[in-house]
Formats: sequence, C-alpha cells, structure tokens
Amino acid sequence: QVQLVESGGGLVQAGGSLRLSCAASGRTFSSYTMGWFRQAPGKEREIVAAISWSGGNTYYADSVNSRFTISRDNAKNTVYLQMNSLKPEDTAVYYCAADRRGLVGTTPMGYDYWGQGTQVTVSS
Repeated sequence: QVQLVESGGGLVQAGGSLRLSCAASGRTFSSYTMGWFRQAPGKEREIVAAISWSGGNTYYADSVNSRFTISRDNAKNTVYLQMNSLKPEDTAVYYCAADRRGLVGTTPMGYDYWGQGTQVTVSS
C-alpha cells in the first residue's frame, strides 16, 4: 500500500510559477512510475506528466510541454512538478498517482494509488 500526499498548490497570477510536491509512504516508491494528473470543473481527469522509476523516461502532455518539469527524488520518496509560465487554463485540482507496474502510462486507469489532490488557481 502506498499513501500519497500532495502539497504546493495555491493561487498565482498568469505567468507565475509553482512547484508541487508529492510525498509517498512505503518502501517500494522507487519502483513505481509516478504521474501528475489534473481535473478542472466539468472536465475529465487528464495526464499532465509522468516519470519512470529511474527518472530516465518522462512524458508530458502537449499543453504543458516546455513549461512543466516532472522530477523525483527516490531517497526522499518524493516526486515534484515544477510549473512555469502558468496560464488560467492550468487551473485545476492536481493529483499525484503511482503505478506499481512501472509503465509510463497516460490514462488514470493505469494508476493504482492516488493522493487527495491540491488546488492550483491561475488568475488572469
């Protein structure tokens, strides 16, 4: 069992930056693929970024590519999402998720564990 706790969300103006963190419990964190998803009101949950267990393989949604960076520190059981040049359309609840199969999946169905989410609001 893995428990995930996100932090770092908040209110920021367009063009600003935020860094989200996701702290994981459990000794097997380093073997899991980790993903960040987001869900805006009235919309489906969508992938933002994902990172393989070693950090050597990453995926970014087209909408955030070149603005967001996913990284992980296996010694600290933590995954990060650095978000730069934020836009109002980035406003959503952001969720951290873990896939114990180790695949860099892009759909929510592939992930086994989820955090409670953290709100990111970008004002124009």
